[in-house]
Parts: sequence; C-alpha cells; structure tokens
Amino acid sequence: MVAHSILDALPIAAIFIGEDSRIRSSNAKAQSLLNMELNGRHYVTALRQPSLSDQIEKTMSDGQAGQVGFIVTEAGQDVVYEVHLDRVITGKESENGVLLTFMDVKSQEEAGQMRSDFVANVSHELRTPLTALTGFIETLRGPARDDPEARERFLGIMEAEGKRMNRLVADLLSLSRVEDMVRMRPKDSVDVCAILQSVNNALSQTAAAGDVTISIDKKIGTPVLVAGDLDQLAQVFTNLIENAIKYGRKGGEVTVTVSRLDMLPAFKGPAICIAVQDDGPGIPEYHLSRLTERFYRVDSHRSRELGGTGLGLAIVKHIINRHRGRLRIESAIGEGSRFSVLLRDDLQRSK
Repeated sequence: MVAHSILDALPIAAIFIGEDSRIRSSNAKAQSLLNMELNGRHYVTALRQPSLSDQIEKTMSDGQAGQVGFIVTEAGQDVVYEVHLDRVITGKESENGVLLTFMDVKSQEEAGQMRSDFVANVSHELRTPLTALTGFIETLRGPARDDPEARERFLGIMEAEGKRMNRLVADLLSLSRVEDMVRMRPKDSVDVCAILQSVNNALSQTAAAGDVTISIDKKIGTPVLVAGDLDQLAQVFTNLIENAIKYGRKGGEVTVTVSRLDMLPAFKGPAICIAVQDDGPGIPEYHLSRLTERFYRVDSHRSRELGGTGLGLAIVKHIINRHRGRLRIESAIGEGSRFSVLLRDDLQRSK
C-alpha cells in the first residue's frame, strides 16, 4: 500500500484507492481540498463527480493511466483540477490500487485565457487600420481615381493608419523583448538625470507643439546612479513624459522630480524616486489599478487619436519589474496625474 508518509511528501493532493474501492491513504492536502476525512471511505462517496468515478473504474479494470477534470469550489469560485490516475501494482494483491494526484490548472487556464484575449485585442487593433486602408485603396481605384484633392486626403489618412500599425507592431515587439528579459537583472551603472535630460531633448518638439513646458527638478546632487538598462529606462521615461504632454493641459507644465528616499519598506533600503506630474484633468480612481493592462485605455477614442497603442504602460511595468522597481500611480479629477518610478539605490546602499 502507498504509505501515508510518501503521499504527505508530495507537493500536491494525492489519494490512493485500494482494490476494494476504498480510500486506503490520502495526504493532508487532499483532505484539505475535499474538506473531509477520506481514509476508509468508498471513493464514490468522497469524489462525487461521475467523470472521475468512471475514470477510476476504467483505470482499475484495464490498468491504463488517465486524466480527467475535477471541479472544486474555493472561496465561492470554481477551481479546476486535473486529476492524474495510474495503476499501482505491487507484490501483494492487497496493496494494489489506483493513485490519484490533483494538479491545480487554474493558472494554466488563466494564462491560456490571457493569450486568447491578447490575440483578440491585437486582431481588433489591426482590423481598424487595415479596414480603412482597404477601403481607401478601393476608393482610389474607383470613384476617386481622377479626383486629385480626394486622392491627397485619402493618401494622408492611409499614411496615418500605416504609421499606427507600425507603432503597434513596434510596441508588440518591444513588449515581447521585455517579457523575455524580465529575469535578467541589469548590471550597468547609469545616470538617471542624464537619461532624463536626453529624453527631454528628444521630446522638445512634441512639447512645443502642445505649448507644454517640461521642467526637471533635481532634489539631490548629480549624477544619480542606479543599476539599470539605459535604453529601457529611456523608454520608460519617454513614455511617461510623452503621456503627460499628450494627456495634460494644453499650454500646461510637466514636472519631473528626482529625489531620494532614505528607506522604502518594499526595498528594505534606500530608493531613487523619479516622479512625472502633469496638470491635466486627472484619471478617475477606478481606472488606476488597470492602467498597466495591455490595451486598457481610459478614453479609447482620444488615445487612438493621439497615436496611443494601449501598450505603453504595460511595457513600462515590465521594464520596471525587470529593474526590481515599483510603479506608483496617483491621480484625482481636476488635479492631474503623477506617475512615480521607484528604483533601488544600490550604490547608496553599498556605502
């Protein structure tokens, strides 16, 4: 018979059913899962799902391993387990039976659903510009063939839609690369203030077009060195500052503040805080927790008009995770929004 100690050593719920159809052994995880004392019970009275009972009988009779789904209600929600069944044959007939192990596949199902949702979202995002391009091509070949004014207008729209698809593909590739690198910790020493100044220079024309002023307020002496990936941190600050320009007040100001926190509990040590504050209309609180989800937008129409792909903050989140950092988002209606990047001040910590 499969000993209790062996089942208890398994990291998952396990049950051994003897030839007499009674449960001979079960570990604590199985009893917790089914919320009952199992040993000595007939398996039908403990495992009250026909599909599992049928598979147990089949494995008992033909000795073939099998698997079947098993649903348990936990905290008011149905959780799916994948039960693996295998015949156990020993030298003694009294110790033969069927071993059941229960694998929680909820995380796998959630990952599958996320992949499905992601593909659906990408398809939706690409369908709109592709439909527009196809429609304008047909129009240019037909009714607008000899209309120079219409042709120029349609070509301009087609160019914009093409650029939109290009941005989407670029962001998808960027997100994929960041996800692949998330376990690889950056080791280079980079100057946060130098990166911010470079980003400021690169976005000067964008800011000027919206009559927005960007100011960088350094609360600490320079340089501010952290362990990081220069290109990825530049991507983070570019995204946050560009968003602040786009979604802030026209003719307003974007303030970037660099400061040091002597102790951040999450890091158990000092941290560098880079905060990007705009003076826009603010974001309703119920949106804040979802802003870093892929393709989540507060205002889909406005986001697309401004060239957003819905992936920028998802990329930001993954880059910051790779740097073992934190992203804090604070906003209130009429008071603007504040996005704070917290990075480990490893150099200060090592002193």
